Amino acid sequence: MSKQKDLTIREIARLANVSVGTVSRVLNGRPGVSPQTRERVLALVQKLGFVPSPAARELVGRSRTVGLLLAPGVRRYTPYFALLLEALTEELAMEGLRVREVLTDPVGLPEEEALAYLLLGAHDHDPRVEGLKEQGVPFVLVGHYPGVFWVAPDDEEGAYQATRHLLELGHEAIAHLTGHLHHQAGRDRLRGYRRAVEEAGVPYRPELLLDGDFNVLTAYRAVRRAWEGGVRFSALFAASDEMALGARAALEDLGLKVPQDVSLVGYDDLPEIGEGLTTVHQDIPTLAQEAVDLLREALRGSEPRGRRLPVHLVVRGTTARKEVGSVKNP
Repeated sequence: MSKQKDLTIREIARLANVSVGTVSRVLNGRPGVSPQTRERVLALVQKLGFVPSPAARELVGRSRTVGLLLAPGVRRYTPYFALLLEALTEELAMEGLRVREVLTDPVGLPEEEALAYLLLGAHDHDPRVEGLKEQGVPFVLVGHYPGVFWVAPDDEEGAYQATRHLLELGHEAIAHLTGHLHHQAGRDRLRGYRRAVEEAGVPYRPELLLDGDFNVLTAYRAVRRAWEGGVRFSALFAASDEMALGARAALEDLGLKVPQDVSLVGYDDLPEIGEGLTTVHQDIPTLAQEAVDLLREALRGSEPRGRRLPVHLVVRGTTARKEVGSVKNP
């Protein structure tokens, strides 16, 4: 066992199997640590006779960084991510905090210390969520997960509204460009699409699901490959504006007009990309504000809660009533 003079706060964290920040919160009597974890750390401190240095005791007080944890597969250099990061930076700055992506281990847990964490790219059985919960580290998930602080747009409802709009225009063969189906946003939007189709009594056709991977080029290739392979549709709902952009380019290269031949709906209502596009609007600044509000509660040690934000369809110039008898449409 290490001697007292050799012990550091990092060594205590290692022996207790928690983060350095968790030990600091315990030693400073700060919230955001589960009772079980707090008891384990204090018992270890007492057993080893550890007396933290003044510098170690001030660690949490000095730390003003909120760590950003991205799930595997989340693309950083996208308009959506840039807008969300900008909004989060502004909201945290008003709290005197800064946000920075931190290094992670193979399962996505942080390897760098921060005051708290924001998690992007939610998925089921997320090891980041379970790991941080067990350590009692304050965090907020942009997504939904039971028993933690979370905030998410109502993606299923948004996709339902988009698909319902196309159905009401007389379209039945509606293709759907999906995002990452191992992430919540992609699955929730697919669920909304399916709910609308099934409620309308329209047969569900798996061949109309096109893998767009939340990527412009992938979406372009998926649409071209489907149409050239004989798959026909009179409307298309893309799970992001970026994929809608790729889909529109593919349709035009195929000699099809939007919306005369194929109606098109996107998702996100991104500046510039979403202009002129029928799309589902989500309020990114409000999402960031809610995330920071929840982070404040997490740091106070409040009971976890979640918030689902409303979205709404914005009808512009890329959808139209299906023309009966068109040779290009089914």
